[in-house]
Amino acid sequence: MGLFDKNPFGHNLYIKKWLIRILALLSHQRYKRFNTLEIEGSEIIRNLPDKNVLFVSNHQTYFADVVAMFHVFNASLSGREDSIKNLGYIWQPKLNMYYVAAAETMKKSLLTKIMAYAGSVSVERTWRSEGQDVKRQVKMSDISSIGKALNDGWVITFPQGTTTPWKPLRKGTAHIIKKYKPVVVPVVIDGFRRSFDKKGLRIKKKGILQSLVIKEPLQIDYENESSESIIEKLEYAIEQHPSFLKVISKQDLLAFEEENKQRKWKKT
Repeated sequence: MGLFDKNPFGHNLYIKKWLIRILALLSHQRYKRFNTLEIEGSEIIRNLPDKNVLFVSNHQTYFADVVAMFHVFNASLSGREDSIKNLGYIWQPKLNMYYVAAAETMKKSLLTKIMAYAGSVSVERTWRSEGQDVKRQVKMSDISSIGKALNDGWVITFPQGTTTPWKPLRKGTAHIIKKYKPVVVPVVIDGFRRSFDKKGLRIKKKGILQSLVIKEPLQIDYENESSESIIEKLEYAIEQHPSFLKVISKQDLLAFEEENKQRKWKKT
């Protein structure tokens, strides 16, 4: 990598590498000291191609979720087995890794602008703007930007478009999958909502269960499978299908939530 090399979005890779290193250094203890992040599926990460991989995940905070994934994915590529011990893995981070985020969110502060430079594919939300519900057409330039990122490397997306659980997935995700035919890897996270504030910047409570599970890539018939079928498959894979709510009663869900508030993982 040369000093002046850039990615397809015009970002200097040398600057991006140092931003990722610094952000990783500042955030590492949030998953290893104040809270312990339990990981499953590191071996799946190492078997993925270098490009055209779409990670699809449920969403609990604005930033803590994706930062954890940057840690886990880089650690896995460096040979760590379900662990983010020894931060040395971030010295040579995967630079062609991106995440989809709302453009208005990534412009709000200096910190969000720095995080955007580190890997955001900023898109305009079609259903909400500045705290108000709206209805807008999907911008084709946004879809093209996600396609550009996939052509260059890996993309993380949160298809519910909100940190509220059990919300339906946006159909645009299925359109992107059918159009660009990426390897689709489901990721299921938990504990981040209890550990951090909504933005994922402030630690709200220590010693909370956190987990990040990487599942095997989905089998998708890109040509013949309908968008509705793909969406339903994604909902099951990231455990956000409405049927999951029918398995556990509301009372049991509340009890389970209260139990998790008190639960701590053993030190590793």
